[in-house]
Amino acid sequence: MDGKVKLKAWLYLLPAILFLGAFLVYPLIDVFVYSFEEGYNFATQTFFGTGFYNYSYVLRDPYFIQALKNTFIIVIITVPVSTLLALLISLGLSSIKPLRELFQTIYFLPYVTNTLAVGLVFMILFKKTAYSDGLVNMLINFFGGESVDFITGPYAAKMFVMCLYTVWIVLPFKILILTSALASVPKVYYSAAQVDGTRPFRIFYRITLPMISPMIFYLVITGFIGAFKAYSDEVALFGTDLNSAGMNTIVGYIYDMLYGNSGGYPSFASAAAIILFAIVLTITVINLLVSKKVSV
Repeated sequence: MDGKVKLKAWLYLLPAILFLGAFLVYPLIDVFVYSFEEGYNFATQTFFGTGFYNYSYVLRDPYFIQALKNTFIIVIITVPVSTLLALLISLGLSSIKPLRELFQTIYFLPYVTNTLAVGLVFMILFKKTAYSDGLVNMLINFFGGESVDFITGPYAAKMFVMCLYTVWIVLPFKILILTSALASVPKVYYSAAQVDGTRPFRIFYRITLPMISPMIFYLVITGFIGAFKAYSDEVALFGTDLNSAGMNTIVGYIYDMLYGNSGGYPSFASAAAIILFAIVLTITVINLLVSKKVSV
């Protein structure tokens, strides 16, 4: 490749490089610098020292510890559950022919619906009011159980609603990806396996799963990243004061440090953001290493 061709290629890439540098690389560097500036004042652009105090404060803050716990519980529960459910539903959709397109559209509808709107619907289903205990509690009472306050009650009940809501939100996208992946598997493999009299489970384990494993690992990695960035879902269910509800997340903690009731502490928010970045990066690298070993 001669110099003119290289120069032309770099010129084509220049707009994207400038855009990524201005809106991704520079803010990341800026946040990293802020995280070490102790007592930073946004109005006067001054600080009284540099060091690891911001990280020390954040890691000892009970609100951050609670947010970290909530985020990890959401990640650990929703990512494998949603991926497994999406795989099972996708296998079911791929095995039926009548009304397949209708079922695919129905399963995809939550993905194109505003998350806050879905959150409000979930809140109506689970929240106790002056007039009723909610539709879910009505069903529980119908089967002889006692009403549960899912929105302002026990922590386990609130986390159950949060995880159920998260799975509901992310499921359509995963179904779409896995359905497309299953459709791309060459049918000749299935025909050869059926001629040999291979059992359905062995066909799935030996043919289907290896062929769609790249998409599964893609969904797992993006699922981890998306779950760690959760915030608007919690607001839709439990309101804006997530600290008092005990349902804040790391992103919610960062927002509160900047603009919420604890607002005005950009250094603490930056430190929390860098911690979140480090966690997501570590888990992503581990997932990539595991996926490479499995594919090999």
